[in-house]
Amino acid sequence: MGCRINKTEYYLPEKTLSNHELEKEFVEWDAEKIEKKIGVRERHIVKENETALDLGFKAAEKVLRNYDKNEIDFLLFCTQSTEYYLPSGACILQYKLGLRTNIGAFDFNLGCSGFVYGLAIAKSFIQSGIANNVLLITASTYTKHIHHKDKSNKTIFGDGAAATIIESSDNESILKFSLGTDGSGYNNLIVPNGGLKNRYDINAKEIDDGSGSIRTDNNLYMNGPEIFNFTIKAVPMVVEECLVNNQIELDQIDYVIFHQANKYMIEYLRKKIKIPKYKFYNNMLHTGNTVSATIPIALKECIDNNIVKNGNKVLLVGFGVGYSWGATIIEI
Repeated sequence: MGCRINKTEYYLPEKTLSNHELEKEFVEWDAEKIEKKIGVRERHIVKENETALDLGFKAAEKVLRNYDKNEIDFLLFCTQSTEYYLPSGACILQYKLGLRTNIGAFDFNLGCSGFVYGLAIAKSFIQSGIANNVLLITASTYTKHIHHKDKSNKTIFGDGAAATIIESSDNESILKFSLGTDGSGYNNLIVPNGGLKNRYDINAKEIDDGSGSIRTDNNLYMNGPEIFNFTIKAVPMVVEECLVNNQIELDQIDYVIFHQANKYMIEYLRKKIKIPKYKFYNNMLHTGNTVSATIPIALKECIDNNIVKNGNKVLLVGFGVGYSWGATIIEI
């Protein structure tokens, strides 16, 4: 039994934060410079009472339009912005979406590799006979973790969600996966406080990273140079491994969609791996880095704009927090 992506949709919060607004907040920033280097002009930001589950629900509502939701027999929710410690957000989404009760549903905690891992889980369930139609929701609200004085991370991240239906098919349209993990780098992209090891500290001291960005241990910390070093090592490796596993050459791939981390990083990777520019997606201009939602958002935009067409082979590559990475090839 094969499987394929039936369709994908995404949802972005109404509120936006533009580079010009950041320029007013941080006088040393230049709006055009941010766009040129990071590739972001504006990013969508959740309201105070808006959550990743809310975004995921709205994305799922969109993908289930003109689709019989009674056909969904498994729900996967990928997020690092959980509604509660317990219960699982997937259970709440099953109820809110009005899905059948005789289906499976669970959360999994991954960041920028989450969509690729979600496809791998969905494919495994379909091929093992556990499910025929899987609803995969990827959503995070990293901006809730960013200190209001953290000028670096505020330029990069935005909030968003995507919902994708993966279904059984006579033909295999989701090919073999290559997945990887290196937990030795866990502390280079982390929110130190707020879990059960280090509880949220209302008296947490402000930390200056030396470049003018302020945070506390309650906030998101990203060691940019170490994350960059990780990606330039792991991504070329997983791309090569995925191509070998699927017995396909890079020049046989019609299009490539990387996790949209930032413009500089993925353009560096494109050149290093020697991917032609006309085959490569690089556009987070109005979204920023939406973590696990970047790849499905990009995929939807590519399909809608006829950048990828029926029969095309598309290489998907996710990488980031964990460290965690993964790649696969899909046929449109």
